[in-house]
Amino acid sequence: MKITSHLQFWPKGLPHSLTLPVTPVHDNLAVTARRYPDKTAIYYYGRTISYAFLWHQVEAFAGYLQVALGVKAGQRVALYLQNSPQYIIAYYAILRIDAVVVPMNPMTLTAELDLYLRDSGATVIVAGQELLQYVQPLFHHLRHVVVAAYSDYALQDGSWSLPNVVARAAAPIPPDIAEMVTAWTDALASGYTPGPSHAGANDIAVLPYTSGTTGIAKGCIHTHSTTQANIVGGALWSGLTTDSVVLSALPLFHVTGMEHSMNAPIFCGATIVLMTRWDREVAAAMIQRYQCSHWKCISTMLIDFLNTPNLRHYALSSLCYIGGGGASVPAAIAEKCRDILGIDYIEGYGLTETMSTSHVNPDHRAKAQCAGIPTFDVDARVVHPETLAELGVREEGEIVVRGPQVFKGYWNRPDEDAKAFVDIEGEVFFRTGDVGYYDEDGYFFIVDRAKRMINVAGFKVWPTEVESILYKHPDIEQVCVIGVPDERRGQTVKALVVLHPDRRGALTERDIIDWAKSQMAAYKYPRIVEFVDSLPMSGSGKILWRQLQAEAMQKTGENKL
Repeated sequence: MKITSHLQFWPKGLPHSLTLPVTPVHDNLAVTARRYPDKTAIYYYGRTISYAFLWHQVEAFAGYLQVALGVKAGQRVALYLQNSPQYIIAYYAILRIDAVVVPMNPMTLTAELDLYLRDSGATVIVAGQELLQYVQPLFHHLRHVVVAAYSDYALQDGSWSLPNVVARAAAPIPPDIAEMVTAWTDALASGYTPGPSHAGANDIAVLPYTSGTTGIAKGCIHTHSTTQANIVGGALWSGLTTDSVVLSALPLFHVTGMEHSMNAPIFCGATIVLMTRWDREVAAAMIQRYQCSHWKCISTMLIDFLNTPNLRHYALSSLCYIGGGGASVPAAIAEKCRDILGIDYIEGYGLTETMSTSHVNPDHRAKAQCAGIPTFDVDARVVHPETLAELGVREEGEIVVRGPQVFKGYWNRPDEDAKAFVDIEGEVFFRTGDVGYYDEDGYFFIVDRAKRMINVAGFKVWPTEVESILYKHPDIEQVCVIGVPDERRGQTVKALVVLHPDRRGALTERDIIDWAKSQMAAYKYPRIVEFVDSLPMSGSGKILWRQLQAEAMQKTGENKL
């Protein structure tokens, strides 16, 4: 039965259901550029880019792709770039010629890139010049490569501390690969004009890849319609307007950054303050200088930002909305956010398969460490992971969802589709693989990934719960909890801890264990603590717990997660 108890807390003035555009995503930029041609679309390290100029660049690159490279409707084009104006231009240019964007994590190296290119069938790739070395061994898969230098759009006037990758000047194309590779500036100067777009709402627009719960890379088929759902819904929920200024620090290859830090601002005609590399002090300075009003981030980014030295010296009062997902924000961090920034961090929940958000907290009644309530037109339920029987209030099970942003299936993987979708009361729901429950108010809480649960002598331990408690320790900056084999208990809890720099050497692992023992149930507290200088992060800023889990298993002679 559909859960509706959350509707009593629905934001006033917002409809429960949305009428979505039937026009393609690139039309959003075309309309905005006509409406507000002289308005700033992007601030990029001292450079101001207007909407008219942005659309002109999109048209020019679209013409090159279509005419010079022969990219046709429905063909996949890979984007292998860090955050940059070129990323936004290429993204919209690919859609403009009715082709499909395949966003690639710029941290991906040759072996993984090879898998994605072969699986998607992309034969044209737009790459940052710093990444060309990883593309070259794969030339046999490709028809052409366009190489971009981020410095082409940044001002070298000393107004900003530029990341090295942005400060680096465009390198000449080596003669031996000149037939295969074109410089970004040469592509734009080619002078070609694209033909008319015929894309419809149900045509494929974006093919982002996810490892999901199986670890197998799978392309998620998102149409213009599924993409528009969270563009429009996300803009309305967060209160984006034409005059909003959005700090865009999340990677744009990831659906959260793509939808909320690029596509939604463009839909509204807002201004994007674009960061290629995360730097907490630069972020604070940008919020102050450009009076940023909105910022989507994830918990690890927020934790780092709130630890910025002298953060209180920056004028950050322009921020009126800050939120995100990826992992729950520990209570201590949420309190620190409220204390320093004067606003709540609004948590949400979603997956690559749902093009980011399926749940989000209403900002007038947010709950801590909570995924929020199902957003516009979303039907979310909790079912028994084996019998699929629907469960009730506060009963833990697998979360399933259906809604306008849910993907249309995995690319060329009908066997995975059969596992991913289930029929409930004649409606098709997507199985998220996430364990959670909903409370009496209809708010959803994520307990953990089903595969991440630690079994300690028959007791279930959810790492995110333990992490949340550990974050309350005043000397812990970051933490990741994993399960490791234990002869007596089957598994035991291990915490990898990054201490605040000024506390390193002042504490022992035993100090953390003893403190944790006083804070949680005996079977939950970590029996093993390891101090580390840093934790591995994904390109989207999430802690790579799978990698840490695998490394721990290797150390103990185990190879299975």
